[in-house]
Amino acid sequence: MNPSAEFDLVVHGASGFTGRLVAEHLAAHHPEVRWAMSGRNADKLAAVRDEIGAAASTPLIVADADDPASLRAMARRTKAVITTVGPYQLYGSDLVAACAETGTDYLDLCGEPAWMRQMIDAHDTAARASGARILFSCGFDSIPFELGVWFVQQEAIRRLGAAAARVKGRVRGMRGGFSGGTAASLKATLAAAARDPQILEWLKDPFALTPDFAGPRQPTGASVGFEEDLGSWAAPFVMAAINTRNVHRSNWLMGQPYGADFVYDEMMLTGPGEQGQAAAEAVVAMNAAMGAAGGPQPGEGPGKAEREAGFYDVLFVATAEDSRQVRAGVKGDRDPGYGSTSKMIAQTALCLIGAPDVAGGIWTPGAALQGRLVERLQARAGLTFSVE
Repeated sequence: MNPSAEFDLVVHGASGFTGRLVAEHLAAHHPEVRWAMSGRNADKLAAVRDEIGAAASTPLIVADADDPASLRAMARRTKAVITTVGPYQLYGSDLVAACAETGTDYLDLCGEPAWMRQMIDAHDTAARASGARILFSCGFDSIPFELGVWFVQQEAIRRLGAAAARVKGRVRGMRGGFSGGTAASLKATLAAAARDPQILEWLKDPFALTPDFAGPRQPTGASVGFEEDLGSWAAPFVMAAINTRNVHRSNWLMGQPYGADFVYDEMMLTGPGEQGQAAAEAVVAMNAAMGAAGGPQPGEGPGKAEREAGFYDVLFVATAEDSRQVRAGVKGDRDPGYGSTSKMIAQTALCLIGAPDVAGGIWTPGAALQGRLVERLQARAGLTFSVE
């Protein structure tokens, strides 16, 4: 973090759909923060600034992924950058490099594990040297899951005397879909994997984000099944491929408090009986169609009423070797892809700025901020963490 910077925070991509929501949240709730809006077009930024009710004095910065010098100039002016400009494998690499070089904190909404591994290999050493804290996946993927595991493990330590070697993440309910950027990222990732066998290997590897460490075999979460302990059918969860990688990286970054043999998977619960089985099979069909025409495109998204009607509810089950269990729930009060995500990344950035003790390097949000971030998200971002 650059302590003498002109700004506390820059929202890069502020004229896009999700970036606009982040800027709107800051304008409405954080008049004390010195922040600026960034993007490719000054006129579009000015229009968004006026539409969201931000102060007319809110600075505007023109910076473009096609102009690395503009990204470096932006990074030098701020303590932290939030970027909502994805797919990150297409538009994010030069900004990560600029922040790692200048000691500027970086936060994004990335769900692209192969690109994240490339950035870790390329820039973690530089970020450690400059003091830049690089945080990927600061939205619905993967904060509720990464911190949900951390939270249930704290309770396991209290109740059972040790962290559990097995945790399950189970989505119990969700209204509101994934963002258009998520679908675009999936398409870009599949295209990259077709060109590069190494990317395909990383996509298959649960430990792709833990260089030089490979843990035990993990459940694939790829097929429908009935879960006796929960009394429900379960279907594959489309975000598991990124969330599980971030959970394992978080454990690794913290020194493996969950153990070197930690096993974690994610599924979506669909209910009991024939109806639950049919719903689970329908989820499989929907996952296969994700990214097809008809979903939101990058820059598009639901209206305010739809975002506010959204929610999510995730159960975490920690099981000890003697079969004792601890359960915890994480809930969000807005749709996952936009309303909740925009609040999460804004509050994570402000939490990070207020945590000078966190060293430079490429982190996960949960490993870097742990209980501080849980408290802040509950106080300011509409999340609830509870023991069940």
